[in-house]
Amino acid sequence: MFGSSVTLYGKGLYHNESISMAAQVIAQEIVTLFIVIPILLFSLFLANKGYLKGKIMLTGILGYLLYMYATYCFVAVYNKFFLLYVLLMSLSFFGFILNMYQLVMLRKEIFFYKTSNKYIGFSSIILGLTILFMWLGKLVPPLIRGTVPSNLEHYTTFPIQALDMGIIVPVAIISGIAVIKEHVLGYLLIPVVTIKGVAMFFAIDAMLLSMFINNVPVSTSELIIFPCLTLLLCFNLYLIMTKLHDYKELL
Repeated sequence: MFGSSVTLYGKGLYHNESISMAAQVIAQEIVTLFIVIPILLFSLFLANKGYLKGKIMLTGILGYLLYMYATYCFVAVYNKFFLLYVLLMSLSFFGFILNMYQLVMLRKEIFFYKTSNKYIGFSSIILGLTILFMWLGKLVPPLIRGTVPSNLEHYTTFPIQALDMGIIVPVAIISGIAVIKEHVLGYLLIPVVTIKGVAMFFAIDAMLLSMFINNVPVSTSELIIFPCLTLLLCFNLYLIMTKLHDYKELL
């Protein structure tokens, strides 16, 4: 499409995807099947029992699934599961909205106390800025040169980068600032954003490993940055979940 040749995966459901994209999608599905879905079911059980931690976990996981299936709908080459992707995206979207609405109704005092607010807030801001500058570093130089980014392959645009820079980055920065200022918006968003981020970064780590195994070029910086961000978010999630009040609300 852009004057360069692209080797397609050539087999299975993703036969029309590039080797790089197929490696990433398959790795993400493995993480989703063996890690995300069990957490989804467990959080759904806790949420139905009225536990706040279960409700927050469920909302964060639904946010991850919404992001995942939105990218499948708009990034992946059409295949026979397209309508299933649309259904899963829709279910995740409305489930996420309903759960967020229920969390909005809760008082901020039930979330977590103040000792780690500044650390958690600043780390969320740093995370958002890291993602922003990483994508800008890949997209801006080709724009300046008047060329097409090499990793576009045979696809038409960059929906993942658009979602990250247009939604994920602003939410991470806004929630970080809000929790530093002890605003209710921060108390609401930080746990959900962190859970979504943990699930997403586990998937990204698996994607990078899969790309490496399939001899797809992966930058050294990505191999270092993303596992470090995964560890950071896991630590933040531990802090947040331990600081949530032991609270049961029949939602």
